[in-house]
Amino acid sequence: MTAILDQLRTAPRSVLGKLPGVSGDDDETRRPLPVSGMLAAACTLGVGLAALTTLTLVGWIAAPRGTLGSGLPGVFRTAAQLWLVAHHAGFAIPGGRVGLLPLGLTILPAVLLYRAGRWMARDADLRLRLPARLPKNSPKEQAGARRRAQLVLVVQAGVSLAAPYALLAGLIALAASNEITQPYIGEALLSHFALAFVAGALATARMIGPWQVMLRLLPERVRALTVGTAVATAVLLVAGLALVLVAVVLNFGQVKELSDVLAPGFVGGVLLLLLQLLYLLNAVIWASSYIAGPGFAIGADTLVAPTGVQLGTVPSLPLLGALPESGPVPAWMMAVIALPFAAGAVAGVMVARISPSPSYEAAPLWGFLSGVVTGLVAGGLAALSGGPIGGGRLAAVGPSPWEVALSVALEVGVAAGISAGVTNLLLLNKRARAPLDKAAAPVRKAGAAIAKAASKVGLAESDPRPLPGHWMDATEADTQEIPVIRDDWQDEHASAEAETLAQARPRPPEPTRPPRKDIVDESDDRGGHVIYVDPYAWDRD
Repeated sequence: MTAILDQLRTAPRSVLGKLPGVSGDDDETRRPLPVSGMLAAACTLGVGLAALTTLTLVGWIAAPRGTLGSGLPGVFRTAAQLWLVAHHAGFAIPGGRVGLLPLGLTILPAVLLYRAGRWMARDADLRLRLPARLPKNSPKEQAGARRRAQLVLVVQAGVSLAAPYALLAGLIALAASNEITQPYIGEALLSHFALAFVAGALATARMIGPWQVMLRLLPERVRALTVGTAVATAVLLVAGLALVLVAVVLNFGQVKELSDVLAPGFVGGVLLLLLQLLYLLNAVIWASSYIAGPGFAIGADTLVAPTGVQLGTVPSLPLLGALPESGPVPAWMMAVIALPFAAGAVAGVMVARISPSPSYEAAPLWGFLSGVVTGLVAGGLAALSGGPIGGGRLAAVGPSPWEVALSVALEVGVAAGISAGVTNLLLLNKRARAPLDKAAAPVRKAGAAIAKAASKVGLAESDPRPLPGHWMDATEADTQEIPVIRDDWQDEHASAEAETLAQARPRPPEPTRPPRKDIVDESDDRGGHVIYVDPYAWDRD
């Protein structure tokens, strides 16, 4: 699709460039942003309808009984209806409405719109319209003005793509109407505009820089709430996906049995598998609602929740074979309710780290607010994932949006408030100690330098060692190894006992020895030398 759009962009400029006196790179030849958005919207609709028409044609050939319409006009009308379904636009049918639509099909127009938004931004040269980068340490007023200018440009790009896209979608909704199905024009306009605006805004913001830079366009508090909500929602969805996969593995026999009952054949089996993959995101959101506590319904007077399961006749979709049987749920399944609290704990840490609060009381409130926003997002996803299938029993299928929103807001909010408060307290204490550590750092460095210089000149030992035996004080005894007693050491009690025994024994008379003349008496004052003997000199060798 981008190759076609690039040809549309370069063709007029190449023609103008051949004219004398006209430059192909002149600013006057640059298309206005609304014109680029209209071209991008038209190409997106064309490529998307072509892909769905091909898929519908394959299904029509595999089931030539008028199921997908009579003749090629019926095939094209069915493809247009699928395009509306991809944007979550419901239909009115005799006796009710169809609102249970596969969310997985939304990926196709979302990807096409994102690519078209990137092309629109390049075609209109939005990079040149972005405010110039500011030098470091710029005033906050200039940085805030630059961020607001960037946000205004992103919003303009989103509206330029969404407005023509929604108008073209209204024409498609009118063409897709027949005697049985009547698309809701209001839902079609709103859903197309919302999806195109989000995709176009993200594509334009992506030109500014990586995703981290895109988040910096938001104020600090809003950025912290956005990241915390996204983290908590992602944790719940991942947990829901794991629960769905485990349920399919444990009940694979029932899933295979339902597939054998339908006997769709090869082509029909491929289409049936594709349909179940498209509904996989719906199942993941239902599992997240199950984890949150309220659960979901498969028809009137039914419930699938951790507190119990009550089912009736369910549609013959093999994926629904993974549902548990009616009756009480094992007690250990109640442990899944702890997952929303874990998601809230992670979200609270993210909120506090991105935007710490100077007061201890504000951080838990911001964490709880992120849980409330997560509850609103979970309620919106629950509303999108469910809906009626006609009238009668299947008029209520999926989770209850307000129950899911309330449960997730309380569970995630309480855990996020506690974790945000604790994290913010630790960050504040760390920041409070930082000036003291910074002020004491020069003193520690100076002390280390003085000790090193003193060791070099001999005023201090560079490698001090603890003294042995009784010379070791109490602090050294707690931190140093106990010295090994040598063999030639004697216990003081043993020495005293030996001395007492020696005194008790009669001593033989000592022989008289002549006095030595080579020893100078200590009281000698005639210039002699006094020799002092160190009794511990042997230990210093």
